[in-house]
Amino acid sequence: MGRVGVLLLNLGGPEQLEDVRPFLYNLFSDPEIIRLPFTWLQKPLAWMIASMRHTKSQENYKEIGGGSPLRRITEEQAVALEEKLGEKGNNAQVYVGMRYWHPFTEEALAKIKRDRIDELVILPLYPQFSISTSGSSFRLLERIWEDDPELQKIDYTVVPSWYQRSGYLQAMAQLIAQELDHCPNPDQVHIFFSAHGVPLKYVEEAGDPYQAEIERCTELIMKTLNRPNPHTLAYQSRVGPVEWLKPYTEEAIPELAQQGVEDLLVVPISFVSEHIETLQEIDMEYRELAEESGIKNFYRVPALNTHPVFINDLADMVVEALESPSVHFSEVVRPSKRVKMYPQERWEWGMTTAAEVWNGRLAMIGIVAVIVELITGQGPLHFIGLL
Repeated sequence: MGRVGVLLLNLGGPEQLEDVRPFLYNLFSDPEIIRLPFTWLQKPLAWMIASMRHTKSQENYKEIGGGSPLRRITEEQAVALEEKLGEKGNNAQVYVGMRYWHPFTEEALAKIKRDRIDELVILPLYPQFSISTSGSSFRLLERIWEDDPELQKIDYTVVPSWYQRSGYLQAMAQLIAQELDHCPNPDQVHIFFSAHGVPLKYVEEAGDPYQAEIERCTELIMKTLNRPNPHTLAYQSRVGPVEWLKPYTEEAIPELAQQGVEDLLVVPISFVSEHIETLQEIDMEYRELAEESGIKNFYRVPALNTHPVFINDLADMVVEALESPSVHFSEVVRPSKRVKMYPQERWEWGMTTAAEVWNGRLAMIGIVAVIVELITGQGPLHFIGLL
């Protein structure tokens, strides 16, 4: 075996307030989600959206200390994983590649080439696969790989998703149990799984397995937990003019309050690191909503971060990936090029308060339609058909 590397993939986030605007620009510049009829529109549109939204997003980051902790936590996970792999007899170098902020995926690949890595495990820090998260990073990597003969010499393998692994499930169950045991009446607490949402059409038309994996993951966590508590799964952070996976978190919480639920324990199921969607959206917005709705006790399970059982499972995952047949980019789920996005329900313009929303790229799609109409003289419905 030659030199071994592990590439951890994540979204990235602005580390200080002045990073917010360029971060949003990078987010909205991604052509994988907003599919424009004219490629030259992509960057001007991204600039416009970032200019319109960065002040509001900065306010949200101020509420959690002025920046995202995602890079710091991901790098801590990388260090812990490298140490654990060493304990298991695998001297691997672990790299961090972010999709929309430093250290960018391209920066990580430059280090991988510099270190002359021979075997590489590409491991997204998203337990459940979505074409808009792991899939987007895989497609970026595939394009880079095709143009770089030096990368093509590396024997790589990808891990598309890992929500069903026993170590991950045990770590999640332990965190939930710890929070329940701190409650005065643990058996009466309603466990509320809040997953990041995706547009419904990703699932129905593009074949995204995300919803099925989230639902199955919830079942497996509850089975591993082995407690009598009732539970609910809902989806947070929806934006834009399209229908997203339901039920929506902001609707499900008041409904539970109306049913008499007084003790609510929120579990951020699709996140393995603390970031703005846990620290601001859940801890502040949803807490306020729950209290206004009549929930008396609002609890939240922390993200996994560097939980030892979780890190150990990541290490086992790497070892198993190295010992198994390689999985290449071409073998992962790809979005349909004919997926259409169009308004189906009442909605409000703008981005969600969670600025790190990985599907936030859809938020201003109506503005794109207006721009195209102004430029081409063709109406929004014609534009929608081009998506």
